[in-house]
Amino acid sequence: MNVSLFIARRYLFSRKSHNAINWVTWISVSCVAVVTAALIIILSAMNGLTGLVESLYNSFHPDVRITAVRGKTFAFTPEQLKQLRNVPGVVWLNEIAEESALAENDGKQMIVTLRGVTDDYAKNCRFDTVVRQGSFDLYPQGYQGAIPGREISARLGLGFMSPVKMYMPRRDRNLAVDLNNLDETPFREELYFVSGFYAVSNDFDGKYVIVPIASVRKLLDYTNECTSVEMGLKPGSDANAAIAQIQAIAGKELRVQNRYQQNEILFRTLQSEKLWTSIILLFILSIAMFNTIGSLTLLIIEKKKDIGVLWSMGADNRTLRRIFFTEGLLISTAGVVIGLLLGLLVVFLQHQFGLVRFDEGFVVESYPVEVRLTDILLITAAVTGIGLLAAWYPVRVYTRRFQTIRFNG
Repeated sequence: MNVSLFIARRYLFSRKSHNAINWVTWISVSCVAVVTAALIIILSAMNGLTGLVESLYNSFHPDVRITAVRGKTFAFTPEQLKQLRNVPGVVWLNEIAEESALAENDGKQMIVTLRGVTDDYAKNCRFDTVVRQGSFDLYPQGYQGAIPGREISARLGLGFMSPVKMYMPRRDRNLAVDLNNLDETPFREELYFVSGFYAVSNDFDGKYVIVPIASVRKLLDYTNECTSVEMGLKPGSDANAAIAQIQAIAGKELRVQNRYQQNEILFRTLQSEKLWTSIILLFILSIAMFNTIGSLTLLIIEKKKDIGVLWSMGADNRTLRRIFFTEGLLISTAGVVIGLLLGLLVVFLQHQFGLVRFDEGFVVESYPVEVRLTDILLITAAVTGIGLLAAWYPVRVYTRRFQTIRFNG
């Protein structure tokens, strides 16, 4: 039997001669439990929010994007496209053509960005999951379809199958009025019919209109040019190796970026928020651990007679320190276990029943949460480590003062 553990456990659960020590001890356990639960809940919420942002942005930020280093457009040969599709790990490839245009409906106008996509775009990047009304249909009822963002549809007063005209300057014309040829317009125009509306975020909902890539190329007098090529990778594949091969095929005139590089500021912000939130909570825990220091200090003072008994029975200073150090460890462990169970319970209830909900019209009904094993392990290690430091100080300092105690029956 571990004598130090046995005595420490008795000290933790037995009544003390002064109720204040009991209160301080369980307040210490409660503080550790509350901060541990808060870490689990907050980090799970931030994981869920990060996952939600990533899933929404996946429609516009693929695993790999190829763009021109200089200029705006480029074109791959059929052989290059075949090589790109055959790169190990690549599961889909989309050609994209984007350009600004003037959208008009019923006298209302606004500048938008036409995003021309291929027919399999929705299947590849799961864009259909962000379409909130209608459907992703590039050719509804045989017409050219358009899928605008929710903000664009609100500003232009668009509804299902509403006609919307897109105007784009001719590449071979001067926008200045030619008095000798007033009948020739400097703009090209295309008519689209709205088949659905998507909702991702204000950054996208008020900017992009999804249309067939053939119509954008027609407006711009393109043949097979595109402004970007987007690619999806198989989960678990070697992304770095795939990007290296893609770069070799694309050449130095084209830029190949992974998802993090496409939106580096966003992901850095999300990571730094999680890091600093954890640091602040651990700092609060460090302050709360003064309760543990106080509890152990009071316990050592109260048990000085027991220390004398143990000393007279042959226990050395190392054994006495181990007893009270184990007591501090039990306080921390009890708090960590209770906090983990409480935090995981709250996260489970949020996931199952959506206790905290968003306002109506948001992309999800309730706040997303996601528990990660790495977070649990790091929280457990950090809280336990702080608890050990909090236990070490009073045990080291105050047991030294009782080294000369002897039992006087």
